[in-house]
Amino acid sequence: MSDLTLGIPRAIARSRGSRFAGSQRAGTYAFLLLVSLVFLIPLAVILLTAVKPMAEIRAGSIFLPPMAPTLEPFAKAWSSACTGLSCNGVSAGFWNSVRIVVPSVLLSVLAGAITGYALAQWRFRGADLIMTALMLGAFIPYQVILYPIVRIFSTLSLYNSLAGIITIHVLFGLPVMTLIFRNFYVGLPVELVKAARVDGAGFFRIFFSIMLPMSRNILVVAMIMQFTSIWNDYLLGLIFAGRDNLPMTVQLNNIVNSTMGEVEYNVNMAATLLTALPPLLVYFLSGRYFVSGITAGAVKG
Repeated sequence: MSDLTLGIPRAIARSRGSRFAGSQRAGTYAFLLLVSLVFLIPLAVILLTAVKPMAEIRAGSIFLPPMAPTLEPFAKAWSSACTGLSCNGVSAGFWNSVRIVVPSVLLSVLAGAITGYALAQWRFRGADLIMTALMLGAFIPYQVILYPIVRIFSTLSLYNSLAGIITIHVLFGLPVMTLIFRNFYVGLPVELVKAARVDGAGFFRIFFSIMLPMSRNILVVAMIMQFTSIWNDYLLGLIFAGRDNLPMTVQLNNIVNSTMGEVEYNVNMAATLLTALPPLLVYFLSGRYFVSGITAGAVKG
């Protein structure tokens, strides 16, 4: 049989394979486009509604661009929208969220890094038991234990206080942070710790001088995760923060669910965007470190 005769089936097979690969690629793109639309269409509606006057919203043109775009809903949502009896907008909730998020993120990430480093590089009796307990704590729904915690915090005079809501976020973030940092530090050479011990360095000296400088990417990953989780929290802030420290998500709920007067959908959507903006900015500003941390093994065990 000649080479020409053998080459015909091979060419046909290659042609079929190319068509199949092209169809598979087109199907993948179509699926990704469909998934993107599921998220982008609601976002587009929110954006369009936030910059429309109420007259256009009442006309029912939900998907049409605004004829007379305005930023007045954002100004009202920030400074004068009513959240219950107070009409100060979400600005007060924004600063409350900042006061809650900054110390909560720093303390929970630092505590998780130290605990993960201890479990990964300083083996001691009972380490596996502690790790198991932390794993269980990471996957137990916190709604199950809210009432006992409320009772404990009331006894300790931490309930309805800024210190209380910060403490609760640190405690609930510790299992996941420990697991992330422990998996990261396990991958580092143990010889680094042994050499530092020989030179007389102790636990914290090794951690702050050697381990922490090597953890830039994983620190960014942990901070983004904690910032997003704490900023978007509603239930814990509602229960533990107290009336004077209600975070932005609680203020947003009070604006959207207000039953007094006219429902201003543009103001509601503007308040929603203002509340969602900080986590988005944090991710966009440090997103490349987030991806680098994950690809470097930040969340694999």
